[in-house]
Amino acid sequence: MSREPRRSTSSLPGGIRVRSVWGGSGDADAVFALSEVGARTTDHGALAGPDPDALGRAEIRVETPAGAWAVRLASRLGGEPLVHAWDDASSLVVAYGLLVYAFDARSGSLRWTLRSGSPLVALLGSPRLRHLIVQSEIETFAVDQDGAVVWRVAHSDVVTEAALVGGRLVLTSYGGSVASIDPATGRSAG
Repeated sequence: MSREPRRSTSSLPGGIRVRSVWGGSGDADAVFALSEVGARTTDHGALAGPDPDALGRAEIRVETPAGAWAVRLASRLGGEPLVHAWDDASSLVVAYGLLVYAFDARSGSLRWTLRSGSPLVALLGSPRLRHLIVQSEIETFAVDQDGAVVWRVAHSDVVTEAALVGGRLVLTSYGGSVASIDPATGRSAG
């Protein structure tokens, strides 16, 4: 039985407005019944698996000063898609389930993808960093504008929260411990 899709709306720098609609496994019909007209829509669901409509599905509609575009994504996991506007790279980055997608912010063209081995927790960026931080439950990745991994750090406990604070990447684990990482290098910041 299909459940009611969930929705979120956010405004990002550069006059970008993002509307997300998502549902659980097998809810593709309910999610896509809410599709809006007036935007080119590209389905990237096959990147998550051979039968994307059996998985969780999301539709991300992006309105920019240059026009609107939309993408459809799939995930083996539930949860809300995470969206980050990466101004320096002119990209809109979306994390959904185990995949990170970078789209050209103006056109919606897919630039690159990154697959994680565990659920994605956060996307973090700063004008002071040359890369984007991708935080999963068990790893932290630094990814450059072309999607290449600059550095990667594995964790011994599940990370539940990540934030850039005072020039440090602060990670809180499920067990309650807090770690500090230099976001430029991935090295422990004590």
